[in-house]
Amino acid sequence: MIRLENIKKVFHEGTVNENTALRSINLTVSKGDFITIVGSNGAGKSTLFNTISGSFSPTGGQIFFNNENVTRMAEYQRAKYIGRIFQDPLLGTASNMSLEDNMMICNKKGFKGLRVSLNSKMRERFRDELKLLQMGLEERMEHNLSLFSGGQRQALTLLMTVLSNPALILLDEHTAALDPKNAAMVLELTDKFISERKLTAMMITHNMSQAIKYGNRILMMHKGEIILDISGEEKKNLTVEGLVKKFYDVNDEVLLSHE
Repeated sequence: MIRLENIKKVFHEGTVNENTALRSINLTVSKGDFITIVGSNGAGKSTLFNTISGSFSPTGGQIFFNNENVTRMAEYQRAKYIGRIFQDPLLGTASNMSLEDNMMICNKKGFKGLRVSLNSKMRERFRDELKLLQMGLEERMEHNLSLFSGGQRQALTLLMTVLSNPALILLDEHTAALDPKNAAMVLELTDKFISERKLTAMMITHNMSQAIKYGNRILMMHKGEIILDISGEEKKNLTVEGLVKKFYDVNDEVLLSHE
């Protein structure tokens, strides 16, 4: 479904501030994969997402979506394939608009004909969709989103992203800014939606327990490289201690191979 071939990203190339953020990344994401990604700060996780989404152009290599080369495709063009949820719960919704208007924008992908199309039938459909969150938000459709909590807004962002049916969802530490209760709630909703709707997703997290618990595949990044790619029974039997050990085992090999 998605294939990255020898992707490299260098910032400030040719200057004293040159920084190689991604080094020859080769990755295939199959339809239905739910991939969790871990790694220390500076490992290249967000740069990988920015390159897949089109926010950054790679310095080298190629990106394919369903065998179509999208390496030079603009970010707004890739947006029809990709839904992305960021760490900040305020980024995915319009604060100065009502809940129903936010959902209408998601449905219409824009503002054209907003009020005309927002009829009783559409409102009833939105109520049914909001019930999936089990947060009572179907009774607050006319409320301005500035009145909603961070957890509620991130759950709404997740729902609206899922309803737009993207080919790929990028979850960029989407629970990191939430309190533990809301983070757990949003994660459970994430897992439920991805599983039930057979979506394809990649999720960055700093929590190794979450990375092991969710998804069918786990990647570990270090210094711009994917140093671990674990799936199947190996992932099912993985523990945090085992993952840490694998990191040091593989990292020792990487360091030795560079000497």
